[in-house]
Amino acid sequence: MSSETRFIDFKSDKQPTWCPGCGDFGTMNGMMKALANTGNDPDNTFVVAGIGCSGKIGTYMHSYALHGVHGRALPVGTGVKMANPDLEVMVAGGDGDGYSIGSGHFIHAVRRNVDMSYVVMDNRIYGLTKGQASPTSREDFETATTPQGPKQPPVNPLALALSAGGTFIAQSFASDAQRHAELVQQAIEHDGFGFVNVFSPCVTFNDTDTYDYFRDNLTDLAETDHDASDFDQAKERILDGDSEYQGVLYQDENSVPYHEAHGVTEDMTEIPDGAPENATDLVREFY
Repeated sequence: MSSETRFIDFKSDKQPTWCPGCGDFGTMNGMMKALANTGNDPDNTFVVAGIGCSGKIGTYMHSYALHGVHGRALPVGTGVKMANPDLEVMVAGGDGDGYSIGSGHFIHAVRRNVDMSYVVMDNRIYGLTKGQASPTSREDFETATTPQGPKQPPVNPLALALSAGGTFIAQSFASDAQRHAELVQQAIEHDGFGFVNVFSPCVTFNDTDTYDYFRDNLTDLAETDHDASDFDQAKERILDGDSEYQGVLYQDENSVPYHEAHGVTEDMTEIPDGAPENATDLVREFY
């Protein structure tokens, strides 16, 4: 790690192709600022992304990166962290990628408490495929494929994380640059799985959950008496369907990350020369 790392050191030479005004610009900037503020540098950072608009983020950031398949970014990130615990692993995704096809991996990554961060760009719509309802879309959100709305309640990702045993659960707003970067930084610094759901408005296909909507309706928990270490308070806020919150909703200060709990401390990326002992006999047994 380096104390000399700057925010711009995490910028690649590739220009983003997101729509002008997309919330993902602000989300990515906050991620890069948080990585720099925690003393990380591109040489010790691994970014894993899934599919969707958010999936492009590994191309736009200067670090080790892998653009995975739909919903499978978290198991890749888990494998990277287990193979080399010294790497700073950050997984990026979207609400469709993470809370639909990837929901099973999300729950198990949370409960394993692997020491990595997961930043989800939640725009409450499928943007890359031109505007279908996503798992977090409102029940009455009208699209071309749901002209009368999905007719089912949206997934509550914060509740999923809490019920799965999450040890750091936060929510931010891409347009609130300083606060967003602070929350991602706290997720990185947390000992365990740091989850940040980011309200990242889609300016092209979602004219309901807009920048103005979030500016008018967000409550910052830093301006309340919320105690993030209190599980019952966190549960009450998370299940409050009438409010939109920004801040750390829950953090277990006694969290023990997976690699420490299970003694996974050695770098497994160094492969010794030659086949392991008895490997030939094992191969013959199955072939």
